[in-house]
Amino acid sequence: MKQLGAEFLGTFWLVLGGCGSAVLAAAFPELGIGLLGVSLAFGLTVLTMAFAIGHISGCHLNPAVTVGLVVGGRFPAAQVLPYVIAQVLGAVAAGAVLYVIASGAPGFDVSKGCASNGYGAHSPGGYSLLAALVCEVVMTAFFLLIILGATDKRAPQGLAPVAIGLALTLIHLISIPVTNTSVNPARSTGVALFVGDWAVSQLWLFWLAPIVGAVLGALAYKCIGGDEKAAQQAA
Repeated sequence: MKQLGAEFLGTFWLVLGGCGSAVLAAAFPELGIGLLGVSLAFGLTVLTMAFAIGHISGCHLNPAVTVGLVVGGRFPAAQVLPYVIAQVLGAVAAGAVLYVIASGAPGFDVSKGCASNGYGAHSPGGYSLLAALVCEVVMTAFFLLIILGATDKRAPQGLAPVAIGLALTLIHLISIPVTNTSVNPARSTGVALFVGDWAVSQLWLFWLAPIVGAVLGALAYKCIGGDEKAAQQAA
């Protein structure tokens, strides 16, 4: 339960910090933080939580990461469902808090997206379904590869949160114009439920693509990184 509580709170922080920066601060009148600020906010949420709860739950904060870690041999498959439920609940709770805060401003219109992910007419740059699919798969694959590499016991110790946080920042810098950046089904669900309509109807992509990408990234790391335990014994 401590692990699940940590995942709930960590995912809550990720969605509130990342999506909150996009909704409340990205285009704040005259002096918004812009895409660079939003990208950094997402990276900082993961970095700070990795230090805060990494030793408790592993700080997945993301169903795709949990699945990828199973494929990579770093996490037991039996714990996937409880972790995913905790992550989604944390994301939805954060979405609710964000909705309450954002709706307190004059002229608030939840139909504009509230930082939801989308493709086609609901992509920030009007990118197609195929472009969104490829982008989310590739970005999540590299995210998993970086996570597995940075947390490998053969890697420099103590720096994994920094590498993972910077990786998520870079991913957002690349892909916000394409899909508003998901790479995380819980993050997508947490705000889509409050937007409804198109955000919910397009949500399937932001579950499918990140999970496929996570599996591919984990398999790629197994190919280049080999078996962690065997490599340590050989050394």
